[in-house]
Amino acid sequence: MRYAITFSLLTLLILSCKAQTKNISLPANEFEKAINSPDVQVLDVRTAAEYNSGHLKKSLQADWYNQQQFKDRTQHLDKSKPLYVYCLTGIRSAAAVKQLKQNGFANVQDLKGGLTAWNLAKKPVEGAVKVKQITLGEYNTQINSNKPVLVDFGAEWCPPCKKMEPVIAQLKNEAADKYKVISVDGATQIDLQKQLKIDAFPVFIVYKNGKEV
Repeated sequence: MRYAITFSLLTLLILSCKAQTKNISLPANEFEKAINSPDVQVLDVRTAAEYNSGHLKKSLQADWYNQQQFKDRTQHLDKSKPLYVYCLTGIRSAAAVKQLKQNGFANVQDLKGGLTAWNLAKKPVEGAVKVKQITLGEYNTQINSNKPVLVDFGAEWCPPCKKMEPVIAQLKNEAADKYKVISVDGATQIDLQKQLKIDAFPVFIVYKNGKEV
């Protein structure tokens, strides 16, 4: 059984989803073709830490969570040129597109599924540090236990993941001989993320005797 945890960000996610329904997001292939056109602008609305972990070619960065920075940086963009926006999963970019349109950007679109979908489609990313990928066989070995296993798929710069950190830490401290807790950096383990069809963070999967329950 898989759980995507959002907690206090639930309201923000609902509002973002409403904004996204009014916006036609481009899938990875179409987005790639669009940003390779001449005289376009590409905007990454993730945090600086996320941007530095890997970003699209020639993309600018303005942190959606830091509204003052976002307003300061986007005011210097050219409203007469096409603007293509992306984030990690598409939630922030959808909200950003709505605000940008309200501020006079007529031709602005975002990446459907965000950088997560982009990575799953094996599209190019700049500035990313190569991380040894965990194979499915290695993963299966870790979850094959006579004790229940909880796997935590998250990311260092994922706000709801941060909210869950104290809970995960407590579970690990109390685990002893009761169960096993495994944390996976889903943002860098792209191969495993694709094979397990994980498209959001955080995701928690419980296994018993190596079987997902």
